[in-house]
Amino acid sequence: MPRHLTKPELLAGLPDILAAPKDAGTLEGIVVRPDHGQRLEPDSVAVSAAGGLAGDHWAKGCWRTTEDGRPHPDVQVCIMSARCIGLIAVERANWAPVGDNLFIDMDLRPENLPPGQRLAIGSAVIEITAEPHNGCSTFAERYGREACAFVNSREGKRYRLRGIYARVVQDGEIAVGDKVVKLA
Repeated sequence: MPRHLTKPELLAGLPDILAAPKDAGTLEGIVVRPDHGQRLEPDSVAVSAAGGLAGDHWAKGCWRTTEDGRPHPDVQVCIMSARCIGLIAVERANWAPVGDNLFIDMDLRPENLPPGQRLAIGSAVIEITAEPHNGCSTFAERYGREACAFVNSREGKRYRLRGIYARVVQDGEIAVGDKVVKLA
């Protein structure tokens, strides 16, 4: 794991995170989690409303379920700002352990991507959900207490630095380098 950044170093990177594109970004990374603690970084992956990212453990069960015990679609796809993880992880090789599925270079703030906003990525369409995404003790272990405090601070939550959740609404294929475009 990389060295952990200090609060001043993290705050110095905030303007770059907030300067991310608003309407059309780029998919910078994909992570599939076959099982707890496992990470694969494919160049492309199929996504579906029924299974999320192909091969991801979400379809086998997750921390949030529907009344009938199925994995909840509101937490189907975890997304984090590529700029934010780039800052926190220090090196690109350290992005996957954070556990998010997609790293996009786009403004994740709620005024830009409110719940219900749809995004086209490759041939798929996803929809932002209202489920909050917070840093946990595992995040702190991997990236440091200062990084966890950074994403969980009032400002960090307002900017959604830890990321957002989405659900798949149109099955398709996505690939690293694909444009991420807001749909009307």
